[in-house]
Amino acid sequence: MRAGFILTVRACFGYNEAMKEFMHAYKFVGDYRLRQAFSAPLTKLVQEQGAQLVVPLPLHQKTQLLRGFNQVEGLLECPFERLLVTKDQEKQEPQSAKTREQRLQTPQPFDLTDRKRVWGKTVVLVDDVFTTGRTMYHAAQLMRAAGCKTICGVTLAN
Repeated sequence: MRAGFILTVRACFGYNEAMKEFMHAYKFVGDYRLRQAFSAPLTKLVQEQGAQLVVPLPLHQKTQLLRGFNQVEGLLECPFERLLVTKDQEKQEPQSAKTREQRLQTPQPFDLTDRKRVWGKTVVLVDDVFTTGRTMYHAAQLMRAAGCKTICGVTLAN
């Protein structure tokens, strides 16, 4: 991955057929009520990291408008900060539709909105599913470049 550092990422659950069906119904069918099924264990794992800042990974603006919600933010029952935004670039196909190799070749999709806010802080990045880790590493690289003291990741499933 050539990130230059190792990012520790913990997941609540493994990604199996049942989780795949859940994620499809929650994210792509838009059943927002389903967030309640896993919000407590995800929030608990996030809080166990003892971070000063909780930062969910953002969606592309077009995806957010189409879906109507950010699935990661919907799962969190704790304070978080929207410090990452997607770059103004043409929306690509979703990560779930890409091969492993295509995911690993994805260019940096994020911008950090407030570098001063993360300097010297302990940050936990949160995403729904960890597959190759590329999006999590992209976010972590921005945080690291901005001077975060410690960065870790938490996902619902891997």
